Amino acid sequence: MSTATKRLLMILPMLMAFGLGLFLYQGIGQDPNKMESSLIGKPLPEFSSETLMSATTIVTRKDMLGQPALVNVWATWCPTCRAEHEFLLSIAAQENVRIFGVNYHDQRAAAQQWLTDLGNPYVFSVFDPQGDLGIDLGVVGAPETYLIDADGIVIDKVTGELNERTWVDLRTQYLSLLKDVK
Repeated sequence: MSTATKRLLMILPMLMAFGLGLFLYQGIGQDPNKMESSLIGKPLPEFSSETLMSATTIVTRKDMLGQPALVNVWATWCPTCRAEHEFLLSIAAQENVRIFGVNYHDQRAAAQQWLTDLGNPYVFSVFDPQGDLGIDLGVVGAPETYLIDADGIVIDKVTGELNERTWVDLRTQYLSLLKDVK
């Protein structure tokens, strides 16, 4: 083995470690709840689906329009969804926030029972058992919450739990959108 090859083999691990360190350093200070979405600034996708509570009630994107709202993707199999549920109930009741649900890859009976047992913060929940609407939204996992304006344009998105910390920025935007409607 030549001297140059030996030197390269000695330096290579250091270069790899440096590269990995640089890659990881870029993520420091990033909010994991602020994942970019290709929907920001675009209309909420068109859909026509059953509601969770009634297989005979069909809702569309138009049923979510008229005033700002949150669109919350949730499921009974999602432990983080359960963790955020009490907060959703709170902002729906105390701050009169309009919240629409998208029940994602779930069983209808289990999801209906969940809302009966834990309370229902949603104006309605779209039943999305195959995840078709979730795919159109670009969902990477539940929960995810989208802020839409009165015209259904996606303003912002929170990936993960909506709670006191993640609600602060979204709330400011929501209140600003409410002023624009009145």
